[in-house]
This record gives sequence, structure tokens and C-alpha cells, in this order.
Amino acid sequence: MQQFALGIDIGGTFTDIVVYDSSTGRRASHKELTTHANPSRGVMAAIDRVIRENAVPPAHITRVVHATTLFTNALIERKGAVTGLITTAGFRDILEIGRERKFELYDIAIRKPEPLVPRRLRLGVAERIRADGSIHTPLDQASLVAAAERLLTEGVTSLAIVFLHSYANPEHERQAAAILERRFPNLHISTSVDVAPEIREFERTSTTVANAYIKPLAERYLTTLVQELAKRGIPAPLLLMLSNGGLAGVGEAKRSPVQLLESGPAAGALAAATLGAADGGAHVLAFDMGGTTAKLSVVDDGKPKITHAFEAARQKRFVEGSGLPIRISTIELIEIGAGGGSIAHLDAVGLLKVGPESAGSEPGPAGYGLGGKRPTVTDADLLLGYLNPDFFAGGTIRIDMGAVHEAFAPLARDAGLSLIELAWGIHDLVNENMANAARVHIAEHGKDPRGYALLSTGGAGPVHACHVARKLGLRALIAPRAAGVASAFGLLVAPARIDRVATIASGLDQLDWRALEATFTRLESEARKVLSETGLDPATAKITRRADFRYVGQASELVVDLPAGPYTPTSRSEFASAFEAGYVAAFTRTPPQTAVEIINIRVTAAADPPGSRLALGVPTPTGLDPLKGHRPVYFPEWRERRPVPVYDREALLSGHQIDGPAVIEERSSTLVVAPGCRCRIAASGNAIVTFP
Repeated sequence: MQQFALGIDIGGTFTDIVVYDSSTGRRASHKELTTHANPSRGVMAAIDRVIRENAVPPAHITRVVHATTLFTNALIERKGAVTGLITTAGFRDILEIGRERKFELYDIAIRKPEPLVPRRLRLGVAERIRADGSIHTPLDQASLVAAAERLLTEGVTSLAIVFLHSYANPEHERQAAAILERRFPNLHISTSVDVAPEIREFERTSTTVANAYIKPLAERYLTTLVQELAKRGIPAPLLLMLSNGGLAGVGEAKRSPVQLLESGPAAGALAAATLGAADGGAHVLAFDMGGTTAKLSVVDDGKPKITHAFEAARQKRFVEGSGLPIRISTIELIEIGAGGGSIAHLDAVGLLKVGPESAGSEPGPAGYGLGGKRPTVTDADLLLGYLNPDFFAGGTIRIDMGAVHEAFAPLARDAGLSLIELAWGIHDLVNENMANAARVHIAEHGKDPRGYALLSTGGAGPVHACHVARKLGLRALIAPRAAGVASAFGLLVAPARIDRVATIASGLDQLDWRALEATFTRLESEARKVLSETGLDPATAKITRRADFRYVGQASELVVDLPAGPYTPTSRSEFASAFEAGYVAAFTRTPPQTAVEIINIRVTAAADPPGSRLALGVPTPTGLDPLKGHRPVYFPEWRERRPVPVYDREALLSGHQIDGPAVIEERSSTLVVAPGCRCRIAASGNAIVTFP
């Protein structure tokens, strides 16, 4: 029996879907405009279309994997549930006190991000646990119930419970949740011991509140999606991509939707790692440019880097410290306000700027003909000839070039430029912004960009990748087939992965080794149990142990892989050696004779779902002439538009070589090969562009 897998990624502009036939290795894809008012409608429309166009029997679909920006947008747009916070008496203002740091040091009128929970909905109750886990003040159950009743009268539908030092002893939070669940069964409850059970009150509270804020939305959306899949006779369980690059079941996603905030970008990074490895690209800079933003992540030795903290819903989108701190495992990446829908404008002194404001999918770029009146990057690429107005998104979107000219005319007049000069200025400025961000990101990792290849994905990525790679001095550019839906493909190669963390906060010399081993064993048991919700056998999971170390007096930790357990006092030297090796790799040297602390311990349980090791598939000969024709295209070397050959990506087979300039089109993206560059189609189907 044929078996099919679906990967679905909701982006800010498009909802992408990939269908994979495991018996043949054949892939098909589709891009549907994202329906922001009801995202599930766009998802199901995309599923219906690929099923219909590819004659896929719904009963033969055995895997459905999903990533979404829905919950991220709810935080950014403040469209989550009315949320309350119950915390230890005297600590309700922790969300506003934060770390007492300004993200703009010299801005005297700075506005910090507004807490997701206003002060009137943050209440304290009598209870207190000491830092060592001992109980100082028992939980006052009467004040707990009274606080919850007060919040309910204020319209609260979701509640975060965060008590001081609960990471050291979860008893009070568990007790409070049990009482309120019995008393108020319709109230959505998130506890910090389940969402972010680690040290640092502000970050722990912020993460738990964010989870509570989006939890009702997650439950509604995922329940609807499961029901719609069942209506269509699709038997496969729905799996969700987490920010850590792993998959989880619907149950975990409903309990802790905060883990899904970076699910789409995580899928893109996984796709880059997989597709790059097919052509020896163990070290690649994953560059994913979509309709709203561009994302960059570093892949070393075939693996994206994992971090355990990031910021969501930044007040100033690309300024560190201006967002809500979130403590979850996530693939490390940077985001730039440079997507196809990014809007161009002149600033107060007449300089050309692009982004971060985006036209999104509603109304979208002017060329979409949906009411957009302002010039965007996509419109500029159309004017430059890089994009084909008759084959945009495979011809599914009709482009109105008259609307593009109307949108550009006022800005060109104000800037004193011709339309084509303005279009190139927009294109080049976006490329420069992305190259600068990539340069900084690589430098922060202590790496030389010249040792990397740029692997470009996203609908807009291959259009800009050649110029971005040249600005960075990279050795090569890799553009996979169906680059515009690569994140959806990344969903299908992802492992199931569950991360768990616990705080122990002890000096290495004072460590209780028996308690340490017991805590690791507990975390492993929890991770295996959640992993089983994906339908996999938890006994097959690979377990990885890590710990957050620091030297005494430091304020931040370094996460280090640990040798396999069990651990005893004789393991001390192995722990110290592992930390020192990691510290030298990160900072080149260690401080002499300084005591070591271990703050958090971490467990990862991972397993590959059946069918996740996909064959990339060799392009099937179409019998068509790869050369579709010629069209006028602008390159700065020429200062004018000249006829350039345009190729059909589907008709290009392994070994085919093309000298630039050229444009290579497919349904989901377009690869622009600049003059002087050479493009070769590899056996994997990847297009590899080298530079003179």
C-alpha cells in the first residue's frame, strides 16, 4: 500500500504544504495564502488541493506534521486569552520589574513591553518555599480560592500559577492547580513547574504567563484541526513541530503551546541541515526568506545549534531585550524584517528604508491586486524581472503589474529615481541588511563565513541568495528543489524530541550524586512518557543528558553534554573536564583555580518516526526543453534590463550546468543566477551555485 506524509507550515504570508510518497520518493507541494482570521481554513484548503491534484487517497496518509506562526502572532498582536496570574504574596510585580535593564540605554522615553497580564489581574496568595525547597509558609487555600474567584469575575479564562522557588519544591503549585481544577473545571491552568521548572523568577514567570495566554487558542485550534482531518478520512495522528526542532503529540502541544513559538523557523533550519548534507554541506548558513521575515541560523556538523532562551513579541522587533523572555529549548536563529512583503519607504531625512513593516498576505504586495498600495520587496523583484508575473507561485496568483507601477511611482518621484533604479535600491538594501545580520551572527559564533555555504530556502530566498552570498564572501550557494516549501519538507525529516529540565543549583564539590542521578532518572521517565504520545515506542528513544555549568561568581551558564550515567562521586572529574572543554571551545581559556557550579540539568529523549528518513528523490525527466525562453532582467553591472535565459527547474536534470546570468523557475520559488556565476544541478536535485 502506498503511504503518504503531509508537512504543513503556516507562515505570515503563505501556508505551505508538501506531500511525500514514501514508495517512490516523489514530492509535490502547494502554496496557499494564509487565512489569518481562521488559519485552519487555509490549512484544510491546502490539504484538499494537494489530495485532489495528486490523487492521494486520504486513508493512505500515515503522517501529518504541522508548524504554525499562529501562537507567535497571538503574542505579538496581543490576541490571546484574558489571563490571570496567581503568585506568592509580594511578588505580583515581577513581570514589570523584570531585570531592571533598558534595551535602549540612552532613550529617556523608553517604553518596556506591556505585561501580558495587567496588574489588576495579578494577585498574590500566602505561601512561601525557601530556595532549598523547604516550606516556610504553607499554602493558604482559602486565599487561593478567593483570588481565583476574583479573577474569574474580571473575565479571566486562563490562569498562570507561579510561586517563588517552586523549581526546588513543586508541592504548592501542584496543590494549587489541583484545588482550582476541581473548583473551576473550565479554567485553563498553567503552572511553572510544568512549563518552565528552572531558576530565575522573571523568566520563569514570563514563560508561564505566555503559555497561559495562548493555551485556550491552542486547544481550540488543534481540536478543530484534528476534527477536520478526521472528517476527511485521514487516519494519521497530528504531530506538531516544537521550537527545539523535534515533534510532539497534540497533548503536549495543548499543555505547553509556548514550545511551538518558533516551530516554523525550526523546521526551516532542519530542512537546511538535511538538504545541505546531501551535497557535503556540513557547515551551512541556513537562509530562509519568506513573505514576512528572513531567518538565519548556523548549521555546524550537520546540526543546528540549540539554545534554551529567546525573546518573543519584541517591542522593537530586532532589538535584544525589548521582548518577552521565554525559557524553552529552541533552535538558535536571528530574524530580520526583510521578507517579500517588507514595505519600502523614505525616512525623515529622505533615506530609503525597507521593513520591518510588512504587507503580509492581507493585503499583500501591490502586485497581488488585493488592495496593497505601498511598494514591497516582491514588487521590486517583479520590476527587476527576477520574478515572472505569469508564473507567480506556479501561476496560482495573478500579478497586476499596473498596480506595481502605481505603488512605485510616488516613492520614485520623492526619491528622485526611476522605477528600475528604485527597485534595484530596494533589492540591494534588503540584501545588504541580511548580509550584515548574517555577518554578525556568524562572528558571534567565532566562525569565519568563508567556511560556509549559503543554503537558501523560502519563497523569496533564492531570488536574493546569490547577491547575499557574494556580499558575505561565501564559497557556494545551495538552492534545493522546492525551496519555497522547504520548511514544510523539514517537518517530514524531524525526529520526535522531548526536552525536560530541572534546577539543582549546587557547587560541583558539594553535589549530592545520589539525588542527581534520581533527578535525571525522573526527567528521563517524564520525557519518555510524553514521547510515547507521538505513537513511538519510548524504549527506542535516544537519551541525552546535559547540564548548565558556570564558575562561581558568574551570572550565566554554559550548557554542556554529559557522559552517560549513572553518576557517582567518581564522576566529578568527568563533569569538570566536560565543562572545561566546553568553556575553552567557547571562550578560549578558563579562569584559574575557580570553583564550578552546576545550576540546571537537562534531558532530551529523541526518536525517528517511521518514514522520516526521506529519500530526496532524483528529478524525473519531463521530456521538456529546460529553456523556457528569455525575458528582460536587470543586473547592476549592466545598469539596464537585458534579455536573460529563463529555465524550468523541473526539466533540469543531474549534471546540467548553466552559466549566469540566468533565472531558474519552479512553482514555489525562483533562483536568480548573477552574471559570472555558474550553476550545477547535483544528483540530489540541489542547484549549487559557485562564484568567480
